[in-house]
Amino acid sequence: MNISRTGAFVAAVLLLDALAHLFWLIRPAADPRALSLAVLNFEVPFTARILLPLILLLSMAALSVVAVSNGRGGWVAKAVTLALGTGVLVRGELGLAWAFGSGTDTGTPFYWLNLFIYTPLCLTMAVAVGFILMSPGRRGDDIDDRFLDVGDRAGLVGR
Repeated sequence: MNISRTGAFVAAVLLLDALAHLFWLIRPAADPRALSLAVLNFEVPFTARILLPLILLLSMAALSVVAVSNGRGGWVAKAVTLALGTGVLVRGELGLAWAFGSGTDTGTPFYWLNLFIYTPLCLTMAVAVGFILMSPGRRGDDIDDRFLDVGDRAGLVGR
């Protein structure tokens, strides 16, 4: 597999996020309310009913990004990758609004996590997904195989 650095970056962030959610599923936080407020700025139960679909969604998005960055996966992988890019762009824009004090208290952990981690990461991922979707992909292996097949038939290439 020959994945681009941009694709590897986006997939790694998504898989790291999926692993964090898996960790919270296996080893629940001592104070789920505080974790929820720090991560989301509102209360959400960290139960299997919430976390399992999220882990699956993040993992599928990572696989789609890898597929698209390799020039594979077809329109489904591109649609999933486009949805991911749209989602992180919207989250990044909301993060900018929150960073400028709209709807969040500057004394909360969420404000500072949003300012220095969530928003920059989401905006960077949105740009990276844009590059991935605009790049032609890496289908060179298929092209090389076709040339080798022609060479085999012509007796020019020995394997």
